Amino acid sequence: MAQEEQIVEAGVHHFSKEEEWVKPEDPLLLERLEWFKDQKLGLMMHWGPYSQLGVVESWALSDEDADWSREGIDWETDGENLKREYFGLNRTFNPIRLQPEAWAKLAADSGFKYLLFTTKHHDGFCMWDTHTTDYRVTGPDCPFHAHKHADICRELFDAFRSEGLAVAAYFSKADWHTPYYWAPGMARGQTTWRGPSYDPAEYPWLWEQFVQFTHEQMNELLTRYGRIDVLWLDAGWVRSGGRVSQDIRLGEFVERARQTQPWLLAADRTVGGPYENIVTPEQAIPDRPMNIPWESCITLGTSFSFRYEDEYKSTRRLVHMLLEIVSKGGNLALNVGPQPDGRLPEGAVKRIKELGAWLEQYGEGIYGTRICDPYFTGEWAFTSKADNVYAFRLYPDEQAPVTAELVIPYAREVVAVEELGSKRRLEFERCGEGIKVHLSEADGWAIGEAPIAHAFRILTR
Repeated sequence: MAQEEQIVEAGVHHFSKEEEWVKPEDPLLLERLEWFKDQKLGLMMHWGPYSQLGVVESWALSDEDADWSREGIDWETDGENLKREYFGLNRTFNPIRLQPEAWAKLAADSGFKYLLFTTKHHDGFCMWDTHTTDYRVTGPDCPFHAHKHADICRELFDAFRSEGLAVAAYFSKADWHTPYYWAPGMARGQTTWRGPSYDPAEYPWLWEQFVQFTHEQMNELLTRYGRIDVLWLDAGWVRSGGRVSQDIRLGEFVERARQTQPWLLAADRTVGGPYENIVTPEQAIPDRPMNIPWESCITLGTSFSFRYEDEYKSTRRLVHMLLEIVSKGGNLALNVGPQPDGRLPEGAVKRIKELGAWLEQYGEGIYGTRICDPYFTGEWAFTSKADNVYAFRLYPDEQAPVTAELVIPYAREVVAVEELGSKRRLEFERCGEGIKVHLSEADGWAIGEAPIAHAFRILTR
């Protein structure tokens, strides 16, 4: 149970504050943001050649991030050799056991509503058939290029859409492979950091090449790969201002893209402003409700990328995370790192199915809901929809005591209380702390045994 000790804490990673969010003026975008808030659960996937090593994606390439990103690298101590070896992983990436339809069906059957897939991480390897670089899954050096599923983004996007799921395209604004960003021999020398190897203000012609390169890559994804619901942009240091100003004229691109995909939401994460339509805490849950569109991206295991012999969060932990996030107004983007052979890890599949089974019974109180006072108390999570309030009593483990009476800390007028998952009405009475509900073993309640959560529907009218 070591995995149970992994606590997702608020504030571990920076994310934009609620007051920094800019409300769009376009009615269609406002409508799409309400749609996004209805979804509640997305399947996030970090996948690329790095999965072959079972190490963290991309970050080991940055010398300034070496202190934490190279902890699992035990075969090479020289940074330059490591970079050459990492960038050469495309020559052995061959996930011939990939089954896009099986991934999509698993997600749909388990209650996921959208896919969030890494089309390109900071290392620059493209998981689609781009025309901008040979450093791609369909490139001549990649053995997978001749496979029927070689254009991985196309295969996955089509398969997930066929199952009724939406598509969010993760795209890193940084690119550590292209010489337009990390330019060999430029002023910063061999030591790498997250940003460019030169100052764009001193080499505007080179920076403009990078801007055009980036726009063309995003344009390919948004014109050749069908409907994209969210353009999910990582590498928040690629922005105006900051340590080195890196203006890629994102607004210019997004507005142009919306001429053909007018519903497109942008998540320019950690940047704020008009193109961060969705705020994206990473491995973190805000400590209070946020009445804006937001999404916590959290790993099912210990890593965003595939890790050999990884440990996965228990179903109880996953449900409790989802309940906390939804009760605070957000979505959960649950990340799974596929294996290098193209399969999903068996342990991850098992957890996904178990989460789906819970949602099959109690999803009414999750999907399409909004925040409701008192939100999340630690023991209780609340959501609302129409005239219904949903109350979930969370139990930390199987040994937690369950009694014949529960007090739901809900203060407003109540017409009836029902067991969620059935139409069974429960006896209740008002008390100083809220609503006292009487549970009966004759009605099927197991007194003394702790479920993942007790779930109630409170009728307010």
